[in-house]
Amino acid sequence: MATFESAEKFEEVLVGFFKLMGETPAIADKLLASKLIIRFNYSDPDLVVVVDCSGDKIDVRPHDKETKATVEMTMSADIAHRFWFGKVNLTIALTRKEMVAKGPIPKVLKLLPAIKPSYALYPEYLEANGYGEYNILKKK
Repeated sequence: MATFESAEKFEEVLVGFFKLMGETPAIADKLLASKLIIRFNYSDPDLVVVVDCSGDKIDVRPHDKETKATVEMTMSADIAHRFWFGKVNLTIALTRKEMVAKGPIPKVLKLLPAIKPSYALYPEYLEANGYGEYNILKKK
């Protein structure tokens, strides 16, 4: 069974988190320096989100299928969710085809140190915004 019961709930959680990362200087500054436009294609539930780092601030656009992306990342919503807890190794996930990347993969891999602080930020974000039921780190 999928973690998120609907595309709307997944969008609410993920887009809010992406916006928070875009407002967190330690993360945003490095993402902006990359100038990448990344399209995330999620399944189960289906959602498309563009994270545009090409301007002077990060722009997060759900449902954007028109913008030409530098990188496209395709994965299930559950893999993405576990990734933001630091529970999915990007290199291994790419090798196993749990994630599929199109575009300059070395540039994507260079962003890993930039987003590392988000692994601690994600469970805090979930708890602070009423999404605690999705926090896989909580003791049951």
